Amino acid sequence: MQLLSAYLKHHDTDNELVELIEILMVACKEIALQLREGALAGIHGTTEDTNIQGETQKKLDVISNDILKEVLLGNRLVRGVASEEEDDPVFGYPEGRFLVTFDPLDGSSNIDINVSVGTIFSILEVPDTDAPDSVDLFLQPGRKQVASGYVLYGPSAVLALTTGQGVNMFTLAHTGDFLLTRENVQIPHATKEFAINMSNHRHWEPAMRNYVGDLLAGSEGPREKNYNMRWIASMVAEVHRVLTRGGIFTYPWDSRDPRKPGKLRLMYEGNPMSLLIEQAGGLSTTCYTNIMDIEPQNIHQRVAVALGSREEVESLMQYHQDTPSIIQQ
Repeated sequence: MQLLSAYLKHHDTDNELVELIEILMVACKEIALQLREGALAGIHGTTEDTNIQGETQKKLDVISNDILKEVLLGNRLVRGVASEEEDDPVFGYPEGRFLVTFDPLDGSSNIDINVSVGTIFSILEVPDTDAPDSVDLFLQPGRKQVASGYVLYGPSAVLALTTGQGVNMFTLAHTGDFLLTRENVQIPHATKEFAINMSNHRHWEPAMRNYVGDLLAGSEGPREKNYNMRWIASMVAEVHRVLTRGGIFTYPWDSRDPRKPGKLRLMYEGNPMSLLIEQAGGLSTTCYTNIMDIEPQNIHQRVAVALGSREEVESLMQYHQDTPSIIQQ
């Protein structure tokens, strides 16, 4: 099994990008260690603070965010970082080549019950401009990403990574090294498995209700096959399952706050996961258009998400094309 850095260099990955990915993994290994200690280290539970999203922060949200900031901003390659947990980007080396966005601990509501969580990251190059440090440097569509991935902290810690040349998975060994364990991951084109939060059914668009209703009708319905439903409430875990065995994961728009196009964040979740999914042969959309084609207007912009096995996502999109929308895309 190959070491992460050796694998990347063997496949002619830019040396500075390899260095940045290795630095990112230093932070993720420390987060994995903190999670392993769990209640023994007194890191479970919530703080009294909320993040920019209005969500109550778990202690490990804050710890993970601080670890990533400290490690990344200490590296000469990093011009700045943007985190789901921070109001504004934080800048580092003025001559840095890269920008990093991240969700430091996706699925953190699951921490106290010992369910898989993860770190999601996206790497962008600084635009060729003399513009000063500002949030505008980060507002690039997902097609501009030079790399993205996540580290899933589960029974083992697994890195899923793309540098635009397919998706590969690396497992954290007892030596502290990430070793290649799955190469050139491909998502099956068809599936019989879907993941969605059914408790929000009454708030969805008619097209989404129709689609899920036909899935639930099984082999007797218009889709003519029986589906299984999964829901972990951790995007990292949901996407990892899709990459491993196929499926569709969706967190659509709902009417509880009609001004928001979705719940998940474009820059920290939507774009990095979309690059992984597309590089593995899948499709990642808003139910109407490809997520990575969106021109971001805000660093904390939200987006509806439907991603996974290409054939199933295309079917979902067809439902949305055939049914009048009640929202403005």
